Amino acid sequence: MAEALLKVAGLEVHFPLRSPFLQRRIGTVRAVDGVDLEVARGETLAIVGESGCGKTTTGKAILRLIDPTGGSIRFGGQEIAQHGTAALAPFRRRMQIVFQDPYASLNPRMTVGSILAAPFEIHRIGQARDRAERVAGLLRTVGLPPEAARRYPHEFSGGQRQRIGIARALALEPELIIGDEPVSALDVSIQAQIINLMKRLQAERGLAYIMISHNLAVVSHVADRVAVMYLGRVVETAPREQLFFNAQHPYTQALLSAVPEPVPGRRRSRQVLQGDVPSPARPPKGCHFHPRCPIAQARCAEEAPASRIIAPGHAVACHMVTP
Repeated sequence: MAEALLKVAGLEVHFPLRSPFLQRRIGTVRAVDGVDLEVARGETLAIVGESGCGKTTTGKAILRLIDPTGGSIRFGGQEIAQHGTAALAPFRRRMQIVFQDPYASLNPRMTVGSILAAPFEIHRIGQARDRAERVAGLLRTVGLPPEAARRYPHEFSGGQRQRIGIARALALEPELIIGDEPVSALDVSIQAQIINLMKRLQAERGLAYIMISHNLAVVSHVADRVAVMYLGRVVETAPREQLFFNAQHPYTQALLSAVPEPVPGRRRSRQVLQGDVPSPARPPKGCHFHPRCPIAQARCAEEAPASRIIAPGHAVACHMVTP
Protein backbone atom coordinates (compact mmCIF):
# COMPACT_ATOMS: atom_id res chain seq x y z
CA MET A 1 0.00 0.00 0.00
CA ALA A 2 1.12 3.59 -0.68
CA GLU A 3 2.07 6.02 2.08
CA ALA A 4 -0.59 6.04 4.79
CA LEU A 5 -2.37 9.36 5.24
CA LEU A 6 -4.51 8.05 8.11
CA LYS A 7 -3.74 5.33 10.64
CA VAL A 8 -6.33 4.31 13.22
CA ALA A 9 -5.39 1.80 15.91
CA GLY A 10 -7.56 0.38 18.66
CA LEU A 11 -10.21 3.08 18.23
CA GLU A 12 -12.97 2.91 20.84
CA VAL A 13 -16.12 4.97 21.27
CA HIS A 14 -18.18 4.00 24.31
CA PHE A 15 -21.32 5.80 25.46
CA PRO A 16 -22.69 5.63 29.02
CA LEU A 17 -26.06 3.90 29.39
CA ARG A 18 -28.14 5.57 32.10
CA SER A 19 -31.38 4.69 33.86
CA PRO A 20 -34.32 6.88 32.74
CA PHE A 21 -35.23 8.08 36.23
CA LEU A 22 -32.17 8.69 38.39
CA GLN A 23 -29.78 8.95 35.44
CA ARG A 24 -27.42 6.53 37.12
CA ARG A 25 -24.96 4.77 34.87
CA ILE A 26 -26.14 1.20 34.39
CA GLY A 27 -23.97 0.09 31.51
CA THR A 28 -21.93 1.02 28.46
CA VAL A 29 -22.77 1.05 24.75
CA ARG A 30 -19.68 -0.12 22.89
CA ALA A 31 -20.43 1.56 19.58
CA VAL A 32 -16.84 1.19 18.34
CA ASP A 33 -14.80 -1.47 20.06
CA GLY A 34 -11.18 -1.55 18.90
CA VAL A 35 -11.06 -0.58 15.21
CA ASP A 36 -7.84 -0.60 13.17
CA LEU A 37 -7.80 1.13 9.77
CA GLU A 38 -5.36 2.65 7.31
CA VAL A 39 -6.02 4.93 4.37
CA ALA A 40 -3.36 5.82 1.81
CA ARG A 41 -3.16 9.12 -0.05
CA GLY A 42 -5.45 9.06 -3.06
CA GLU A 43 -7.12 5.82 -1.96
CA THR A 44 -10.78 4.99 -1.36
CA LEU A 45 -11.49 2.79 1.65
CA ALA A 46 -15.09 1.65 2.01
CA ILE A 47 -16.50 0.74 5.43
CA VAL A 48 -19.51 -1.56 5.12
CA GLY A 49 -21.85 -3.43 7.44
CA GLU A 50 -25.41 -3.58 8.73
CA SER A 51 -27.10 -0.56 10.27
CA GLY A 52 -25.89 -0.05 13.83
CA CYS A 53 -22.51 -1.72 13.34
CA GLY A 54 -20.58 1.49 14.14
CA LYS A 55 -19.65 2.71 10.66
CA THR A 56 -20.83 6.30 11.05
CA THR A 57 -19.57 6.57 14.63
CA THR A 58 -16.14 5.45 13.42
CA GLY A 59 -16.12 8.13 10.74
CA LYS A 60 -17.19 10.87 13.12
CA ALA A 61 -14.60 9.79 15.69
CA ILE A 62 -11.85 9.96 13.04
CA LEU A 63 -12.91 13.55 12.31
CA ARG A 64 -13.17 14.21 16.06
CA LEU A 65 -16.83 15.18 15.72
CA ILE A 66 -17.20 12.60 18.49
CA ASP A 67 -14.48 12.23 21.11
CA PRO A 68 -12.98 8.73 21.12
CA THR A 69 -12.89 6.81 24.37
CA GLY A 70 -9.58 5.19 23.51
CA GLY A 71 -7.16 4.34 20.74
CA SER A 72 -4.94 6.24 18.35
CA ILE A 73 -5.76 8.44 15.33
CA ARG A 74 -2.70 9.50 13.35
CA PHE A 75 -3.28 11.87 10.44
CA GLY A 76 -0.32 12.82 8.29
CA GLY A 77 1.95 11.26 10.91
CA GLN A 78 0.57 13.31 13.81
CA GLU A 79 -1.52 11.98 16.68
CA ILE A 80 -4.85 13.83 16.98
CA ALA A 81 -6.93 11.55 19.23
CA GLN A 82 -6.35 13.71 22.30
CA HIS A 83 -6.16 17.16 20.70
CA GLY A 84 -8.37 19.92 22.07
CA THR A 85 -10.50 22.18 19.90
CA ALA A 86 -7.79 24.78 19.24
CA ALA A 87 -5.15 22.21 18.36
CA LEU A 88 -7.55 20.50 15.94
CA ALA A 89 -8.14 23.64 13.85
CA PRO A 90 -5.34 22.99 11.30
CA PHE A 91 -6.53 19.41 10.85
CA ARG A 92 -10.14 20.52 10.25
CA ARG A 93 -8.97 22.03 6.96
CA ARG A 94 -7.40 18.74 5.90
CA MET A 95 -10.33 16.44 6.76
CA GLN A 96 -13.93 16.99 5.72
CA ILE A 97 -17.23 15.10 5.52
CA VAL A 98 -20.15 14.75 3.12
CA PHE A 99 -23.27 13.89 5.09
CA GLN A 100 -25.93 11.34 4.19
CA ASP A 101 -29.02 13.53 4.04
CA PRO A 102 -28.71 16.46 1.62
CA TYR A 103 -31.96 17.89 2.99
CA ALA A 104 -30.79 18.07 6.61
CA SER A 105 -27.11 18.94 6.13
CA LEU A 106 -27.65 22.43 4.67
CA ASN A 107 -28.96 25.34 6.75
CA PRO A 108 -32.31 26.34 5.17
CA ARG A 109 -31.96 29.92 6.41
CA MET A 110 -28.65 30.53 4.60
CA THR A 111 -28.08 31.07 0.90
CA VAL A 112 -25.81 28.62 -0.86
CA GLY A 113 -23.21 31.36 -1.17
CA SER A 114 -23.23 31.91 2.59
CA ILE A 115 -23.00 28.17 3.24
CA LEU A 116 -19.97 27.80 0.96
CA ALA A 117 -18.30 30.97 2.25
CA ALA A 118 -18.59 29.89 5.90
CA PRO A 119 -15.44 27.69 5.88
CA PHE A 120 -13.38 30.63 4.57
CA GLU A 121 -14.79 32.93 7.24
CA ILE A 122 -14.19 30.45 10.05
CA HIS A 123 -10.58 29.89 9.00
CA ARG A 124 -10.06 33.55 8.03
CA ILE A 125 -9.15 32.87 4.44
CA GLY A 126 -9.36 35.74 1.97
CA GLN A 127 -11.48 38.89 1.88
CA ALA A 128 -15.18 39.17 0.99
CA ARG A 129 -14.59 39.64 -2.77
CA ASP A 130 -12.07 36.84 -2.90
CA ARG A 131 -14.47 34.54 -1.06
CA ALA A 132 -17.22 35.24 -3.59
CA GLU A 133 -14.86 34.19 -6.38
CA ARG A 134 -13.93 31.07 -4.50
CA VAL A 135 -17.61 30.19 -4.01
CA ALA A 136 -18.28 30.63 -7.74
CA GLY A 137 -15.34 28.36 -8.50
CA LEU A 138 -16.60 25.69 -6.13
CA LEU A 139 -20.04 25.73 -7.75
CA ARG A 140 -18.51 25.33 -11.20
CA THR A 141 -16.38 22.46 -9.93
CA VAL A 142 -19.44 20.46 -8.89
CA GLY A 143 -21.44 21.29 -12.02
CA LEU A 144 -23.64 24.14 -10.77
CA PRO A 145 -23.81 27.70 -12.15
CA PRO A 146 -22.29 30.54 -10.07
CA GLU A 147 -25.77 32.13 -9.94
CA ALA A 148 -26.81 29.30 -7.60
CA ALA A 149 -24.99 31.14 -4.79
CA ARG A 150 -27.95 33.52 -4.45
CA ARG A 151 -30.51 30.77 -3.95
CA TYR A 152 -31.57 28.80 -0.87
CA PRO A 153 -31.24 25.03 -0.36
CA HIS A 154 -34.99 24.38 -0.73
CA GLU A 155 -34.77 25.59 -4.34
CA PHE A 156 -32.59 22.64 -5.35
CA SER A 157 -33.19 18.94 -5.96
CA GLY A 158 -31.64 16.26 -3.75
CA GLY A 159 -28.82 15.61 -6.21
CA GLN A 160 -28.06 19.33 -6.51
CA ARG A 161 -28.05 19.68 -2.74
CA GLN A 162 -25.53 16.87 -2.46
CA ARG A 163 -23.35 18.64 -5.02
CA ILE A 164 -23.48 21.68 -2.74
CA GLY A 165 -22.48 19.46 0.19
CA ILE A 166 -19.51 18.19 -1.83
CA ALA A 167 -18.56 21.76 -2.76
CA ARG A 168 -18.58 22.70 0.93
CA ALA A 169 -16.33 19.73 1.72
CA LEU A 170 -13.91 20.83 -1.03
CA ALA A 171 -13.75 24.47 0.09
CA LEU A 172 -10.62 24.17 2.24
CA GLU A 173 -8.83 21.81 -0.19
CA PRO A 174 -8.79 18.78 2.15
CA GLU A 175 -6.69 15.66 1.76
CA LEU A 176 -9.33 13.29 3.17
CA ILE A 177 -13.11 13.31 2.73
CA ILE A 178 -15.42 10.96 4.61
CA GLY A 179 -18.63 10.21 2.73
CA ASP A 180 -21.30 9.05 5.18
CA GLU A 181 -23.71 7.20 2.87
CA PRO A 182 -23.43 10.15 0.43
CA VAL A 183 -25.76 8.68 -2.22
CA SER A 184 -28.19 6.52 -0.22
CA ALA A 185 -30.90 9.23 -0.10
CA LEU A 186 -30.79 9.81 -3.87
CA ASP A 187 -32.46 8.22 -6.89
CA VAL A 188 -30.38 5.57 -8.65
CA SER A 189 -29.72 7.73 -11.72
CA ILE A 190 -28.59 10.61 -9.50
CA GLN A 191 -26.43 8.25 -7.45
CA ALA A 192 -24.38 7.48 -10.56
CA GLN A 193 -23.86 11.20 -11.24
CA ILE A 194 -22.65 11.90 -7.71
CA ILE A 195 -20.35 8.86 -7.70
CA ASN A 196 -18.84 9.90 -11.02
CA LEU A 197 -18.38 13.44 -9.72
CA MET A 198 -16.56 12.21 -6.61
CA LYS A 199 -14.32 9.92 -8.65
CA ARG A 200 -13.44 12.77 -11.02
CA LEU A 201 -12.59 15.07 -8.13
CA GLN A 202 -10.44 12.36 -6.60
CA ALA A 203 -8.48 11.93 -9.82
CA GLU A 204 -8.02 15.69 -10.23
CA ARG A 205 -7.11 16.50 -6.63
CA GLY A 206 -5.55 13.31 -5.28
CA LEU A 207 -8.19 13.02 -2.57
CA ALA A 208 -8.43 10.11 -0.17
CA TYR A 209 -11.95 8.91 0.62
CA ILE A 210 -13.53 6.88 3.37
CA MET A 211 -16.89 5.80 1.96
CA ILE A 212 -19.34 4.59 4.60
CA SER A 213 -22.07 2.49 3.03
CA HIS A 214 -24.35 -0.50 3.39
CA ASN A 215 -24.77 -0.73 -0.39
CA LEU A 216 -22.22 -3.21 -1.68
CA ALA A 217 -23.21 -2.52 -5.29
CA VAL A 218 -22.06 1.09 -4.84
CA VAL A 219 -18.93 0.00 -2.98
CA SER A 220 -17.94 -2.31 -5.87
CA HIS A 221 -17.71 0.75 -8.13
CA VAL A 222 -15.85 3.19 -5.88
CA ALA A 223 -13.62 1.35 -3.41
CA ASP A 224 -9.98 0.35 -3.65
CA ARG A 225 -10.18 -1.54 -0.37
CA VAL A 226 -13.09 -2.59 1.82
CA ALA A 227 -13.36 -2.94 5.61
CA VAL A 228 -16.32 -4.96 6.92
CA MET A 229 -17.65 -4.04 10.38
CA TYR A 230 -19.84 -6.03 12.73
CA LEU A 231 -20.97 -4.78 16.13
CA GLY A 232 -18.18 -2.23 16.53
CA ARG A 233 -15.32 -4.35 15.19
CA VAL A 234 -13.65 -4.80 11.80
CA VAL A 235 -13.95 -8.47 10.86
CA GLU A 236 -12.39 -8.42 7.39
CA THR A 237 -10.30 -6.02 5.30
CA ALA A 238 -9.26 -6.71 1.72
CA PRO A 239 -8.74 -5.16 -1.71
CA ARG A 240 -12.09 -4.78 -3.46
CA GLU A 241 -11.68 -7.59 -6.01
CA GLN A 242 -10.35 -10.00 -3.43
CA LEU A 243 -13.17 -9.30 -1.01
CA PHE A 244 -15.92 -9.61 -3.61
CA PHE A 245 -14.58 -12.82 -5.15
CA ASN A 246 -12.81 -14.47 -2.21
CA ALA A 247 -14.43 -13.29 1.03
CA GLN A 248 -13.35 -15.42 3.97
CA HIS A 249 -15.30 -14.25 7.00
CA PRO A 250 -18.78 -15.85 7.33
CA TYR A 251 -20.36 -12.45 7.95
CA THR A 252 -18.83 -10.97 4.78
CA GLN A 253 -19.99 -14.00 2.81
CA ALA A 254 -23.55 -13.51 4.10
CA LEU A 255 -23.52 -9.82 3.16
CA LEU A 256 -22.31 -10.57 -0.36
CA SER A 257 -24.91 -13.28 -0.83
CA ALA A 258 -27.62 -10.65 -0.34
CA VAL A 259 -26.40 -8.46 -3.22
CA PRO A 260 -28.87 -8.71 -6.15
CA GLU A 261 -27.53 -10.64 -9.14
CA PRO A 262 -27.32 -8.25 -12.15
CA VAL A 263 -27.57 -11.02 -14.76
CA PRO A 264 -31.22 -12.00 -15.50
CA GLY A 265 -31.94 -15.65 -14.79
CA ARG A 266 -28.83 -16.15 -12.67
CA ARG A 267 -29.39 -16.79 -8.97
CA ARG A 268 -26.98 -16.32 -6.12
CA SER A 269 -26.84 -18.83 -3.27
CA ARG A 270 -28.29 -16.86 -0.36
CA GLN A 271 -26.85 -17.29 3.13
CA VAL A 272 -29.47 -16.23 5.67
CA LEU A 273 -28.13 -15.37 9.11
CA GLN A 274 -30.11 -16.63 12.08
CA GLY A 275 -31.12 -14.44 14.99
CA ASP A 276 -30.80 -10.69 15.48
CA VAL A 277 -27.80 -8.43 15.81
CA PRO A 278 -26.87 -8.35 19.54
CA SER A 279 -27.07 -5.08 21.44
CA PRO A 280 -23.79 -3.11 21.62
CA ALA A 281 -24.68 -2.53 25.27
CA ARG A 282 -24.44 -6.31 25.85
CA PRO A 283 -22.10 -7.70 23.18
CA PRO A 284 -21.47 -11.44 23.26
CA LYS A 285 -18.32 -12.74 24.88
CA GLY A 286 -15.56 -13.85 22.54
CA CYS A 287 -16.27 -13.29 18.86
CA HIS A 288 -19.20 -10.89 18.58
CA PHE A 289 -20.51 -12.78 15.56
CA HIS A 290 -20.49 -16.27 17.05
CA PRO A 291 -24.22 -16.42 18.06
CA ARG A 292 -25.17 -16.06 14.38
CA CYS A 293 -22.19 -17.78 12.76
CA PRO A 294 -22.87 -21.06 10.88
CA ILE A 295 -19.33 -22.39 11.53
CA ALA A 296 -18.80 -21.24 15.14
CA GLN A 297 -16.97 -23.54 17.54
CA ALA A 298 -16.70 -23.54 21.33
CA ARG A 299 -13.54 -21.40 21.15
CA CYS A 300 -15.46 -18.63 19.38
CA ALA A 301 -17.71 -18.10 22.41
CA GLU A 302 -14.75 -17.61 24.74
CA GLU A 303 -11.95 -15.91 22.84
CA ALA A 304 -12.13 -12.84 20.59
CA PRO A 305 -10.25 -13.57 17.35
CA ALA A 306 -7.30 -11.39 16.41
CA SER A 307 -7.09 -10.01 12.88
CA ARG A 308 -4.68 -12.13 10.85
CA ILE A 309 -3.13 -11.58 7.43
CA ILE A 310 -4.13 -14.44 5.12
CA ALA A 311 -2.97 -12.86 1.84
CA PRO A 312 -1.32 -9.57 0.83
CA GLY A 313 -3.61 -6.81 2.05
CA HIS A 314 -6.26 -9.31 3.19
CA ALA A 315 -6.92 -9.61 6.95
CA VAL A 316 -9.62 -11.64 8.68
CA ALA A 317 -10.66 -11.83 12.34
CA CYS A 318 -11.95 -15.40 12.56
CA HIS A 319 -10.67 -18.48 14.38
CA MET A 320 -11.91 -20.74 11.60
CA VAL A 321 -10.02 -19.03 8.78
CA THR A 322 -6.39 -19.99 8.34
CA PRO A 323 -3.75 -18.48 6.00
